[in-house]
Amino acid sequence: MLAAVVALLAACAPDQYPQTTLLPRADFAKASDDIFRTTLLWATIVFVLVETALLVAIWKFRNRPGAAEPVQTHGNTTLEIVWTIIPAFILAMIAVPTVRTIFQTAQKPGPEALQVEVIGHQWWWEFRYPQLGITTAGELIVPMGRTVSLEMTTKDVLHSFWLPQFAGKRDVFPNRYNNLWFKAEVTGNFPAQCVEFCGIQHGRMAYRIISKAPEEFDAWAANFNQPPRDFSADSTAPALVKTGQQLFTMKGCIGCHSLYPALPLTGPNLHHIGSRTWIAAGTLENTDENLAKWIQDPQGWKEGVLMPNLGLTDQETQALVAYLRAQQ
Repeated sequence: MLAAVVALLAACAPDQYPQTTLLPRADFAKASDDIFRTTLLWATIVFVLVETALLVAIWKFRNRPGAAEPVQTHGNTTLEIVWTIIPAFILAMIAVPTVRTIFQTAQKPGPEALQVEVIGHQWWWEFRYPQLGITTAGELIVPMGRTVSLEMTTKDVLHSFWLPQFAGKRDVFPNRYNNLWFKAEVTGNFPAQCVEFCGIQHGRMAYRIISKAPEEFDAWAANFNQPPRDFSADSTAPALVKTGQQLFTMKGCIGCHSLYPALPLTGPNLHHIGSRTWIAAGTLENTDENLAKWIQDPQGWKEGVLMPNLGLTDQETQALVAYLRAQQ
């Protein structure tokens, strides 16, 4: 009864949770999902047959009053051959596609693949596109239909880079490199995160995978490569934005955060941060309210991060928000 209740409750669970692995969105994930479903199919068949035979035997050959002693069997060569061949066949049906998939996913992508360097930090992800001269953070933006090759490492402790609907996960280590590749088959904005405990804010070390149509990706890359906007000499720029630009330098933000597309610093690159969908390592939607919340009290939202509380006034915070939101 308990097993039936557990199975029933499991069947009621939806497969469309944000980080489900049951809805693959890339070729790598589909290959892994096919193996999972093949194994599940054969396991279900074996379970049903074995349990059915067990229940039939329990019922049919149960002890009854006055029943004669059952015939004692001491071996049956035919049966032994059959129940050796059948499991071997089932294992082969699982092993062959598994080995084929292992070799398929282990192949290195060709030079036409989009190269992305993934760097883990406590507690955010940095993404560098060496072919495009782009450095960004918190959002892995990829073109649909083109192979993406990831080279992963970390600047501090061990992390694990997980792409639930795209390519599984890989552990990343300091001074070592791990690789992963995939080809997105749909467009969209998908959540992902670190899945190796890496400190007190491990649970808030998330990021987004944003898959764009090829022409949209090219437009994004071209726009991203433009230098940051300088509002100091722009007569049409709002005064609040100009004040925010001054504060970005005066308050020391520029010491840790770059506004140039290819320049990585201690903190996340903020170039075009106004166009990003999420901030704070994928844990806050990029709204004026959330950006102000993060700037004014980063330790309150993510205790232990390197960014200190700067003691900004509400007016200073709003000016910085206006300036950063204008960077698009």
